[in-house]
Formats: sequence, structure tokens, C-alpha cells
Amino acid sequence: MNHTYLPLTRREWLSRSANGFGAVALSAMLAERSPGAALPVAKAKAVIFLYMDGGPSQVDTFDYKPALAKYHGKNPHEIFTVEPTQFANVGKVLQSPWKFARRGKSGLWVSDLFPKIAAHADDLAVVKSMTSKFPEHTSANYFLHTGSGVQGRPSWGAWCGYGLGSGNKDLPTFLVLNGGLIPPGGLDNFNSGFLPAAFQGSVLRAGTPVVANIGRLEPTDARQRAKFDLMRKLDALNPDKADREIDAAITNYETAYRMQTAIPALTDLSSETAETKALYGIDSKFAPTATYGTQCLIARRLVERGARFLEVTCPSVGHDRWDQHDRLKEGHEKNARAVDQPIAGLLADLKRRGLFDSTLVVWAGEFGRTPFAQGADGRDHNPFGFSVFLAGAGIKGGTAFGETDDFGYKVVQGKLEIHDLHATMLHLLGVDHTKLTFRFGGRDMRLTDVHGHVIPAILA
Repeated sequence: MNHTYLPLTRREWLSRSANGFGAVALSAMLAERSPGAALPVAKAKAVIFLYMDGGPSQVDTFDYKPALAKYHGKNPHEIFTVEPTQFANVGKVLQSPWKFARRGKSGLWVSDLFPKIAAHADDLAVVKSMTSKFPEHTSANYFLHTGSGVQGRPSWGAWCGYGLGSGNKDLPTFLVLNGGLIPPGGLDNFNSGFLPAAFQGSVLRAGTPVVANIGRLEPTDARQRAKFDLMRKLDALNPDKADREIDAAITNYETAYRMQTAIPALTDLSSETAETKALYGIDSKFAPTATYGTQCLIARRLVERGARFLEVTCPSVGHDRWDQHDRLKEGHEKNARAVDQPIAGLLADLKRRGLFDSTLVVWAGEFGRTPFAQGADGRDHNPFGFSVFLAGAGIKGGTAFGETDDFGYKVVQGKLEIHDLHATMLHLLGVDHTKLTFRFGGRDMRLTDVHGHVIPAILA
């Protein structure tokens, strides 16, 4: 799967087919088969990435550490080696404000922050040994989303679209359901980088219209269609010199044209029952829960209709994301309240609609948080060990992998990096991460660079 070109247009397909079908790759935006599609080992058809903006605390969510209570209020420098922190304001060891309990038949540890997600413990594979190379938000977000800490690389959603194409010709391969917060690093987290522009993330916002500039400027549909036909005719006048930037632009226009009908229908929830809306928390009096519940329900509707990769971003809760440098209890409780019921509702709804076994759900922030306080009542950034979870297609539910030390600070067993998460996601989609490449800058580029291993312990 080493390609330096856009998928072929119909015109080019006809002109080149005499040279052999091995070179043919039809446009993913036209829902045709793309370079990595339909491998026999694929468990997942779609990915829903639940991005937890700011970095939830692992020791307050899924990584139970009773030693924090034992050493609460002690000087961490006297107990373990403290690494430099983002804000160099190291306080005392801070126990979790929330109780933990073993949940489900599997006995996974989940804190009281997530009472509804806890009911799905037997569906989750919790990875407790994730690490990041970066301790600040922007670079850590680029690393999480693109496998590189620098700006300009393709997002993992773009790689999925490039490798597999779309299951619905009316939808882009990569959609971002923006609940109100764009990650630090901005829209480059959703970019196509050096991949064809057709694979960049399309952002659907919580509001009306859901897609910026989606409405046509022409007074009638016929007038708009005539413009597209004229572009095709002009492009066909010079069949021997393919301009791929023009082809990509036309493909994007065509996709946008089809989205004008498809997206409003997909985001219209009037056909959903009151019970389904309540399941997701759309009727919640807490507005962030209603917002996030709406986005999760739309994600399910998109998966039903063949969407490939969906990212759901967090809503604003009037407090700084999951990034609690102070007021940990207030901030984490508000953020958890916003996402707990919607995520639990999504997992339940995927199950009852027969979509759970073909949809990979990934829950992750860009890093974790320190086991000692920042100041008196916050936690600083911690890239040395944090928790993520996966559920759905090909995942062994009720599983915990990896360990941090007694304080939840640094990984001591089963150390993983974001590259391993990416490799595992692609594996479940039926793609070998080492072979999904794109020639750029004189080398074969890939999402996992020269790193990454599938995590077999969490696979069913």
C-alpha cells in the first residue's frame, strides 16, 4: 500500500487500464474500494474516538492506587523521584476524592466518577500503561492524533480513510463531531497532512448549520449541478495532463454537494424515540450532558450509515476541560457528568442495534495527571503513565493491561506508546500498520512511523 498519488479519476482509469489493473485505485470519496480495503482479518468497520480533552486523571478514573490514601499529604520528594512538571508547582501527595470499586463480573476497577460507564465494565479493555512523549497539550495532541508531536502530519482518521475508503458515498471518510471544544493544536489535529486533501476531517458542529458553509450559494440545485458539470467538461479537455489538485478539489465539491442532503437528515433526531434520547442523556438538565449525548447519538447514526472514522470532542462545562490544575474535584466531576451517561448510552445502543461487534470505541486523552497535587487541589500533566480504554469490535471485554507504580505515576509493566494504540486500531480494521504507507519527502511515511506494535492481550 505504497502510494504517492490520489485515487484515480474515472478519466484516468480509462486511459491507464490498458497498463494493468494493479495500478488502479478509485476515489474513496466516491465510496469505491481504496488501497487497504476489505482485508479478511478485519473485525471493525468503523471507529468512534471519544476524545477526552485536557487529560483525565488515571488515578481518579480507572487506575486504583490505595497508596495515595496512605501517603496523602506527604512530601512526594521523600517517597519517589519527581520528574519536572509543566508548571513546577509540586504539592503534596493527593489521594483520590472518589471511591473505587470492582465492577462487573470481571472486577475492573472504576471510580465513582463514572457510575454509568462502570455498568459496562465487562465490555471495556482498560490499558493502564499508556505513555506520551510530550508533557504539554499541543504536542501531546498532535502525537495522539497523528503519531507525531509536530504540526502537519495526517490524522489517524485521515489514514483510516486513505487505507479503507468510505462505506457511504455521501459522507467523508473522517468526521469530527465538535461538542464545543477544539483540541489544543487546533484543526491540524484533523488534517490530512501530506495525504490527499479528500481525507481531512470534516467538522460537524453542535449548532445550526452543523457544517460551516454547507449551504449552496446558487439559487437552485440545477444551477449548482450545471457548475459541477462544466468543471468536469473543462477538466476533460486535457486528459493527458492530470492535475490532481484540481481532481481533489472537484471530488471535494461533489462530496459537499451530496452532504447538503445527507448531513441534515443524519443530524435530524426527530425520528429517534424519546427512550433513545433519554438513554443518551439528551433530556438532561445539565446542558453539557445534552450536548455530548446528542453528538454520541449522531455518531451512532453515522456508523449505521457507513461512516468510517468519527471523533467526538468534549463540550465546555464552564471549567477548563479535563485539565484541572486546580479545583480537581469540581472540574473532573463536571466533565465526568457531561460524558458518563452519553458514553454508556452509546455502548448500550450499539449493542442493541447489532453494531457493537463491528464498531471500535476508543476513549483517551492526550496524557494523564500527577499523583501529587499542583498547588493544593489540582494535578499537573503526567505523560509517564495514564489510562485509556477500548471497547467493541475485536476487543476482549473486562480486561486490564499494564501497570503503573504504587502511586499511578510511572509505568512499571507493559509500557505502551500512542503508536501501539494506532497499530492496534488499524489491525482491528484489517490493516497492517507497517504496510499502510505513503511516499513523501523521499521516504515511505506511515501513521506509526517506524514504531508501534499491536496489543494482543486486549484482543478477543
